[in-house]
Amino acid sequence: MNEDSAPEPRPAPGDPQTAGEADHSVTTATPPRCPTRTRLYRDGEVVAEGFPAEEISDRLASDSDAFIWLDLHHPDESDLGIVVQEFGLHPLAVEDALQDEQRPKLDRYRTHLFANMYAVGFDAVTATLTTSEISAFVTPRALITVRKNEFDVDALQARWDENSDLASAGVGFLVHGLLDAVVDGQYDVTETLDDCLDALEDQVFEPRQGSDLDIRRRAFELRRAVLQLRRIVAPMREVVERILRNAGEHHLAHDFMLPYYEDVHDHVLRAAETTDNARDRIASILESEQNIQGQQLNEVTKKLAAWAAIIAVPTAVTGYYGQNVPYPGFEQHWGWILSTAVIVVLSVGLWMLLRRRNWL
Repeated sequence: MNEDSAPEPRPAPGDPQTAGEADHSVTTATPPRCPTRTRLYRDGEVVAEGFPAEEISDRLASDSDAFIWLDLHHPDESDLGIVVQEFGLHPLAVEDALQDEQRPKLDRYRTHLFANMYAVGFDAVTATLTTSEISAFVTPRALITVRKNEFDVDALQARWDENSDLASAGVGFLVHGLLDAVVDGQYDVTETLDDCLDALEDQVFEPRQGSDLDIRRRAFELRRAVLQLRRIVAPMREVVERILRNAGEHHLAHDFMLPYYEDVHDHVLRAAETTDNARDRIASILESEQNIQGQQLNEVTKKLAAWAAIIAVPTAVTGYYGQNVPYPGFEQHWGWILSTAVIVVLSVGLWMLLRRRNWL
């Protein structure tokens, strides 16, 4: 098959009508050059892993009850050629898997599903959100993941191993583990953001030790992270809901796995709600900060007006009567130096006092 032409969709390997064609596909397909990971499951157990991707067709054709996981790290079009030929992947899904920054979604094609999602991390000190884009092709007998960034695959495999009793559910078990790992990571980030907002709210009403700009800067940094996270978390609700709505059609969330997918759905909803609430809380923090600054400005204005009124009384009286009391050194050169020094000292002292109180 010419790799430049759009591949014709075909049933998954191991189906009776394609079993005889498996060997030909393997011999003509180019093995992926990108880093790969493979696993073969049978009867709920891992029977092989780390085998070359070009052996997938033979292994599935030799055992109709087996299913596989293939992971490709940052592949190009030629690296995806073998899975395109073996599983009849739709060219639009392949294009989405190769392009960066696709939105989280779940697309249904005749022979497979295509999902796109993001694993996330968060640095609470710098308020920086990191993302790792993951695409997945889901066929009746295979889960093919395409990682475009770094992602902790070892943790994903450990999650599958910890829930090996669910492996009898087939590919639905693998898809659930992937979704659960991604959604749990998103939920953990929303909880961390929530804690950061709690600390920021407490800081708003604490006595100010530094500039008010620190609170506003922190609020804007957290708002940027929340908006980025919301663009990732909000569409995940639709991804999980589509799996639940069409549970009987694609056999991922059948009766055995349905409660586990519903648990993932619950985490998605909670993460989305926390993200929406975080955006409202940041707006409230900024509004409260602005109100507090307005109150502080009123206090400063009131104090300055009071001092001006006190000083205005003797100034008005002495000015009205034209009083001019001789001071030490009157009409002497050293007296002029002394009076100038007094003016400078009092002015600097007043400036330091106002500065200490954050009036300047």
